[in-house]
Amino acid sequence: MLLSLQLASTWAMVGLIWFVQVVHYPLFEAVGESEFPRYSESHSRLTTWVVLPLMSIELATAFLLWRSHSGLLESLGLGLVMLLWLSTLVFFAPLHGRLARGFDPARWRLLVKGNWARTWLWSLRGALVFFLAS
Repeated sequence: MLLSLQLASTWAMVGLIWFVQVVHYPLFEAVGESEFPRYSESHSRLTTWVVLPLMSIELATAFLLWRSHSGLLESLGLGLVMLLWLSTLVFFAPLHGRLARGFDPARWRLLVKGNWARTWLWSLRGALVFFLAS
């Protein structure tokens, strides 16, 4: 059950992060300067409703799996989740906050380029969790 929850939450985040990286973030540029602050605020608020439960389940299950097995793969899995949370809280959430004040092409490019790291980290987590489940 625990591993199934982790598999589901992780792969939901893998799919979501790829969608955001390839489709959603690139479209930020097309919103228009006058509408961007309202759009950006809505994006952050609504995205939180989808992402926070998934990330929370992923973190909780990673911790519980690590606590019950504490092997190398479980440790790596928990470390990746913690790194993803840390990067989200320290870098990406504040960057979204700055973008919410107005579209800035340099910050937008930083968001798109920087998010590739999260995209690959979540993809690595997805592979790891898939391996643990098989």
